[in-house]
Amino acid sequence: MDYFAYVRGRLHCEDVSVDALAAEYGTPLYVYSARTIIDHTRKLARAFAPAGDPILCYSVKANSNLSILKLMRDEGAGFDVVSGGELHRVLSIGADPRRVVFAGVGKTDEELRTALERDILLFNIESEEEMENLDRIAGGMNRVAEAALRVNPDVDPHTHVYVATGKKETKFGVDLERARRVLARAGRLRNVRMSGLHVHIGSQITRVEPYVQTLQRLARFLPEARAMGHPIEWLDLGGGFGIWYKEKLARSAQEIADAVMPSILAMKVRLLLEPGRFIVGNAGVLVTRVLYVKESGKRRFVVCDAGMADLIRPSLYGAYHRIWPVTTDPAHGGEAPDEEQWRGPTVISDVVGPICESGDFFAKERKLPPVRRGDLLSIFSAGAYGYAMASNYNSHPRPAEVMVAGRQAKIVTRRETVEDLVRLERVESFDVDPGAAAQGPG
Repeated sequence: MDYFAYVRGRLHCEDVSVDALAAEYGTPLYVYSARTIIDHTRKLARAFAPAGDPILCYSVKANSNLSILKLMRDEGAGFDVVSGGELHRVLSIGADPRRVVFAGVGKTDEELRTALERDILLFNIESEEEMENLDRIAGGMNRVAEAALRVNPDVDPHTHVYVATGKKETKFGVDLERARRVLARAGRLRNVRMSGLHVHIGSQITRVEPYVQTLQRLARFLPEARAMGHPIEWLDLGGGFGIWYKEKLARSAQEIADAVMPSILAMKVRLLLEPGRFIVGNAGVLVTRVLYVKESGKRRFVVCDAGMADLIRPSLYGAYHRIWPVTTDPAHGGEAPDEEQWRGPTVISDVVGPICESGDFFAKERKLPPVRRGDLLSIFSAGAYGYAMASNYNSHPRPAEVMVAGRQAKIVTRRETVEDLVRLERVESFDVDPGAAAQGPG
């Protein structure tokens, strides 16, 4: 699933040792494997090829690094964006606007205008009011916007509640009953052409059944949409395909495609996919250095220089990431050892960061080999929603990012400095009368 492996006890990304990268570029450090990204992209393309000429629109929110975007562009991918900033990113690396889909529940007027000016492929519409606003803006620009209506099929994706997006009660899209009313209204608009349907039922989905149920419901709804006069040419199936974090439960691209292909072919539509995590999730690791090892009460803490500001998934979702020393038993080769299968000594530890929050942790009560100050740990499957969700909380500069391709390693994002943290701020002086403030307005 990825090109991270131990060679004589030392973790390598492709042909480069991770400890050498940490020595050269410092920690915390994100390390990405270009080969893994390309491999997963091609697996998806091959698996869904029977659908005709599907467009893989890489989900920029998973990891928006410009070098990753360029790698995807060079592989022929399109892009799924959810903001004007993401649209700017993909256009800055030379992406074809006709392979860009704009999703998201809160598109601003300025974002809609910019996307219309660049003549993107499709707007994924999330509400009736958004559709009418797009019609108004497009009319003012003497354009017709191509759109797909995002519908919620009310399917349980069996994933974390924060990333389940296909139920009726989510903020995304509209339920099928309301979709009928939205499409009826769309038929009276002059500057929006409803040419597709969009679904995205969630993220980190490890079963095929939710996709099968979703397509069965869409297949029943599609004739109604076409009967209203809408030329539904596109089906945007979204993404959400799960990856291996712990148990190897996620389905392969081929298994997913085999399960849904009969419904897709029967619907006679052109397919769009929005993979993100599936492509980059296992293509990245976060390397962190142990600062201190301490005990308090009955717990042992491994305190690292990376924290929730660098990788928030464990704190936000309770997500599991494999964690293992970068350097281990010299006899070991292959993937990171499973903590339950490791035959060497282990110590139950909480792996935590430097952030002043009790929720700042990567793992709790995890079996790990004994580690000490200065050792390097690798946090695996950190390529998606890692750096993309990083912050400067506690005024910590964000890490550097390195891309490896074979024996070649290059910085693709330099490490932030403390000067970067205040670059946009201004120090102003104000004359404040405490007495006037105490009296209140008026």
